[in-house]
Amino acid sequence: MWTLFEPVHVVTYFSAEALSAFTDAGLRGFWRGYFAGRAAPLGAVGAAPVTASFFNFAPPMVARALPGVWELITPEEALAVRSAGAVAALRRLLGDRQADVTAAADMLLRAADGLDCAGRVLAAANAARLAPDEPTARLWHAATLLREHRGDGHFAALVAADIDGCEALVLRTGSGVDPPREQLQPVRGWTDEDWERAAARLADRGWVDSAGGVTPDGAAARQAVEDATDLAAARPWARLGAEATEELAGLLAPIAQACAAELPFPNPVGVPAPAVGAQLS
Repeated sequence: MWTLFEPVHVVTYFSAEALSAFTDAGLRGFWRGYFAGRAAPLGAVGAAPVTASFFNFAPPMVARALPGVWELITPEEALAVRSAGAVAALRRLLGDRQADVTAAADMLLRAADGLDCAGRVLAAANAARLAPDEPTARLWHAATLLREHRGDGHFAALVAADIDGCEALVLRTGSGVDPPREQLQPVRGWTDEDWERAAARLADRGWVDSAGGVTPDGAAARQAVEDATDLAAARPWARLGAEATEELAGLLAPIAQACAAELPFPNPVGVPAPAVGAQLS
């Protein structure tokens, strides 16, 4: 289900409307808007809790934006700006699908409503926000809540496997998963020294080879994290039920396809490029 609702959420990072909304609000530069918007449900926090909850960003990169960004915009304003930009983009992309948008929004919210967010700080902060009445805004809100719920579980799985933020990226790129290191490392703020130290730690565990490629043991460790992530993310769909989840997937597939038109491929988020003529799944 992640590949079906994640494209709805990530228009906030790639669409012109979402980017200009933060610029118009006085936040110049992509990363000020990114950290302000995504961290805003947590309140006017400093860098430390955001570094912890975003997990794979280098601490100095987070500290360049926080807490200074709160001198330019309040968390409530950032939330409003972020939602407005995302909704404007979704209305452009999904303008002829309003019946499907309404139905998908209602079903996504049913899956997300009342979720146990224990141990999932970012999901809990988003769950505390009231769901909007307007269908497109409600769709984006529900998709955002579910993706942060999954993301919190993924980071917990990485912590349980004793894999830190930079190591997770080294394993990802060493597995041949797009985007490559040259694209991913700079947008997460890690230096070459950080990256090489992380690779050395993984090599000591027998998980990467001298060329930075993932070994069979490393691949197995990474797959175990992915399996744990899927298991931890399964509860919303179990609550919704198999029949309703299948119906929701059918509603979301063309919506995800339309939203994917805004994304670059490969992208740092990891949304896969849909095959020509195929549905995301």
